[in-house]
Amino acid sequence: MLYTPAMTTPTLGLQRELYRLFEGAVTQGKADQSEWTPLVDIRETDRELNFAVEIAGNDASDIDVTTENGVLTIRGERSEEWKDEGRYHLVERGYGSFTRRFQLPEGVEIDKIQADVDNGLLQVRIPKSAMPQPRTIQVRTVAHGKNGGQLTTGRGEARPDAPTAVAKTRTTK
Repeated sequence: MLYTPAMTTPTLGLQRELYRLFEGAVTQGKADQSEWTPLVDIRETDRELNFAVEIAGNDASDIDVTTENGVLTIRGERSEEWKDEGRYHLVERGYGSFTRRFQLPEGVEIDKIQADVDNGLLQVRIPKSAMPQPRTIQVRTVAHGKNGGQLTTGRGEARPDAPTAVAKTRTTK
């Protein structure tokens, strides 16, 4: 029996192999180099970052999700499921351990990260924190003269026509 994959399979396989080559070049010499790399989609909304990781064949207990120094790390392992019956014509699924790391942007709430596994898809949701809004700060100008900066009459009383403070506003970001 000859198995002919769909037309998109060679392209997808080539894309995966190129990714593995580049990933291998980056992680070469590190002890945690992956044998396979699960595919990830990262989506951003107004409220959160959502990481969707394909981990078919893994349970939640097989996956570790951690953060340290602003880096999200997803680790896991998929065991080989080789059966002695029959022979394989095509093997495309990867097995072994994997590690994926992602630098998180500023403005996310690391202490509120949630991770769930459903139908072979790990969903990691990271809420965004409220971004600081610009505020207006009042800047005052004080008139200088004798008696600590206040203009006075000859008897030491404040002159009624003396300016005390002029307010200006400036917006900062």
